[in-house]
Amino acid sequence: MKQADLKSGQQNKDGCALRICLMTYRGNPTCGGQGVYIKYLSRALKDLGHEVDVLSGPPYPELAEGVQLHKIPGLDLYNPEHLFKVRKIRELSSPVNQFEFLSMCSGGFPEPFTFGIRAHRHLRKHRKRYDIVHDNQSLSYGLLAITGSGYPTVATIHHPITVDRDTEIDAAGSWLRRMKVRRWYSFLTMQKRVSRRIPNIITVSECSKRDIGREFRLPAERFRVVPNGINTDYFYPMSGVKRADHQILVTNSADTPLKGLRYLLEAVADIRRKTAIRVVVIGKPKEDGVIERLVAQLSLGDTVRFTGRIAYEDFARYYAEATMAVIPSLYEGFGMPAGEAMACGVPVISTSGGALPEVVGGAGILVPPADAAALREAIDALLNDPERRRSLGEAGLARVRNSLTWRHAAQKTVEVYREAIDAYGRL
Repeated sequence: MKQADLKSGQQNKDGCALRICLMTYRGNPTCGGQGVYIKYLSRALKDLGHEVDVLSGPPYPELAEGVQLHKIPGLDLYNPEHLFKVRKIRELSSPVNQFEFLSMCSGGFPEPFTFGIRAHRHLRKHRKRYDIVHDNQSLSYGLLAITGSGYPTVATIHHPITVDRDTEIDAAGSWLRRMKVRRWYSFLTMQKRVSRRIPNIITVSECSKRDIGREFRLPAERFRVVPNGINTDYFYPMSGVKRADHQILVTNSADTPLKGLRYLLEAVADIRRKTAIRVVVIGKPKEDGVIERLVAQLSLGDTVRFTGRIAYEDFARYYAEATMAVIPSLYEGFGMPAGEAMACGVPVISTSGGALPEVVGGAGILVPPADAAALREAIDALLNDPERRRSLGEAGLARVRNSLTWRHAAQKTVEVYREAIDAYGRL
């Protein structure tokens, strides 16, 4: 065994601080859950006393002081400032960049693949030794090369992206649109192949474990379940704010079919016939998109308000003003919106789609997914029961504080790291 590997094994055995390399093909926390995961997991790992480096493609993450960022430059073709364009033509002199650009032009999503190549080159060039390399769902062929270079490796798969693909295909209106969706998700072939060769996989819920195992054909013993944490810096009960009457807050992406907003809107259209009600949606729908058209069709223009993107610092106030939060998702691999609402002490109505029951537990009301009538009944009942709203809000807050913080997540993640390092040392 290499001297570096012997040292890693000794560190692991003694329970000492680990040298951790977290990898993510994109990391900005405003562009999706991957950035949130990297930002808060890296900080929590550092707070436990470990040395943490992050390798990220653009857009780059915002990291805590003491967590070192290694930028892995890419073409960043989905940046709104230069959407689908290269900034400088000389960037196309690189074969990897050429592949990334041509794949994008043909409707594909090449970022996970090209990031893996670049990350492997970075590690090979700088030769910094890590006790563990942790990949955040790039699942690229480059990750296999990194594993082969002598690094114990762990990969996180948040949920089976096949669910997103299949839902979008079902919602597509034409064969051409279905073909485009299939082309976009073609990276899944790579991810399935790579996941079968990574011995240590973290996922965020028992539901995701089952679904990923089925979709990716992976045995259950390869998984370790580590629930995500909730960022209590931004999501907390805000005092001094009057809670509105009959106001629902929704934070799910408006035009993503998997998020199920249409079923909530249909439920609200029924409720408003006899009860004044307002819906505040954090975000903005596509112009003349499905949701915008549905709002007009149901005559909900004076009932539903879209906020556009808001700062993280503003979330607690929006939750404090809401009567309740509703999560109408058809499927969630974890269910961060439910956990964030609970952390704010707001009563939650959620569907039972995916892992949401694991997050909500007995601290909220669960209804079947894609069921507008069930949503209507649950909302109606909670609007008329202030005592139950109070008790659910308190129960949700306690559940987050006792088991769903990022410190809890980091502690369990380190246990997986040490298990992976031990297994690697026995090879």
